[in-house]
Amino acid sequence: MGPAHGHINFAKIVATIGPASADADMILTLAKAGVSVFRLNCSHGKMEEHARNLGYIRQAEEKVGRHLGALFDLQGPKLRIGRFVDDKDFILQSGQSFRVDLDPALGDDKRVTLPHPEIFAVMGKDMVLLVNDGKIKLRVKEFGKDWADTEVVTGGVISNNKGINVPDVTLPISALTDKDKNDLKSALELGADLIGLSFVQRPEDVKMTKDLIGGKAMLVCKIEKPTALEHLEEIIALTDAVMVARGDLGVECPIQKVPVFQKNIISSCRKAGKPVIVATQMLESMIQAPLPTRAEVSDVANAVYEGADAVMLSGETAVGQYPELAVTMMTNIITEVETDPRYEDIIAASRPETKPTYQNAITSAARQASTMLKKARAIVNYTASGNTAFRMAKERPFLPLIAMTPSINIARQLALCWGVRSMVVHQMERYDEFKKLAIAYAKQNKMAVAGDELIITGGVPLGVKGRTNMLNIVEVD
Repeated sequence: MGPAHGHINFAKIVATIGPASADADMILTLAKAGVSVFRLNCSHGKMEEHARNLGYIRQAEEKVGRHLGALFDLQGPKLRIGRFVDDKDFILQSGQSFRVDLDPALGDDKRVTLPHPEIFAVMGKDMVLLVNDGKIKLRVKEFGKDWADTEVVTGGVISNNKGINVPDVTLPISALTDKDKNDLKSALELGADLIGLSFVQRPEDVKMTKDLIGGKAMLVCKIEKPTALEHLEEIIALTDAVMVARGDLGVECPIQKVPVFQKNIISSCRKAGKPVIVATQMLESMIQAPLPTRAEVSDVANAVYEGADAVMLSGETAVGQYPELAVTMMTNIITEVETDPRYEDIIAASRPETKPTYQNAITSAARQASTMLKKARAIVNYTASGNTAFRMAKERPFLPLIAMTPSINIARQLALCWGVRSMVVHQMERYDEFKKLAIAYAKQNKMAVAGDELIITGGVPLGVKGRTNMLNIVEVD
């Protein structure tokens, strides 16, 4: 069962562009090595640079002959402490007192500015403040409206402008800063396919951003704060896709809980039929080394076994010494997992139940047909909105999914979706024409040869949104 003419990976790869990869040749090389979506990180670089890199992504798309997604990842609010006297580093000892306040004076080993009134607005006794990715832990002992005296729980070196995390509370801060709103506007004007939203705390953050996007791109909510986990189901229902952002999640939550959260988020997204990306430190050692650790390989493999739509590279391709090797390694891990005979059983065992609608009945029947028909080589659907393809991917059939769509935007968004390859076609009304194109595409891309079968789903009449009501099995001539 499955494609007889060479395995095509189902799980996708997202790669971050940075100084190590910000040129046309490297972006093309990474696309050839297996990248489906390129991440443009708005925390670094100017919008002009992102615009230039987007141009390179579009050129690479032409050359590799498959659609590539561009994910503009918004920075979100950055909470930082102030600066210190003479720009010096200071050592905080465990057990000592240390004050944070709104006083702009330069800091020392006794105090520092915390220039965020929003934090003082929700300050409470025993509240935890984490500095420099959690390396320093402070616990609030006493506080006023513009100061807090803390005990140093975990000491260490403290220096200028280090980041601060406040894990215990929902902060009265919007997920979108003025910079994010400008970046969002520019990204949409450039033609971004996906928008990454940082610092999501509550469903309202998602609604506000969706309204600003206005359907021009898919919204990817980054789950990186414990408060987002409390509203997980609502956030997933409102967003288009999710990223398990394990970096901040591992700072703000006990680190041993992160794998449990990851499994929970992936299964919740699969249940909702929303694409999910696993991110942060997947092949981190490949920033400096040509080979990853065994633990990193297991980490990527586990995300694939869990049914994640995509696995992501950050520093590995942005600033690493071996961007191409990192992508190739990820591609090879995905292939190894997906050709493991147990993979299908593991994915099937975690397949969520679906609501009894006629659209779901069709996609479920298509998946069952794919397991019964030994000559079936691909499942093809015609989708105007992308919904039919997302619904089909939710079923996790073990055949390539070909999405034929009249919209290049939808084709590029589907680059994130498990198992989907897209083809842009003109608006079609006649089923015969659709069938002929489907067969031609499968043959041209070496997915099928004469005598093989394709499973076709769609809505009749073609192109009417939300009308998946047809299943047809055709022989390739």
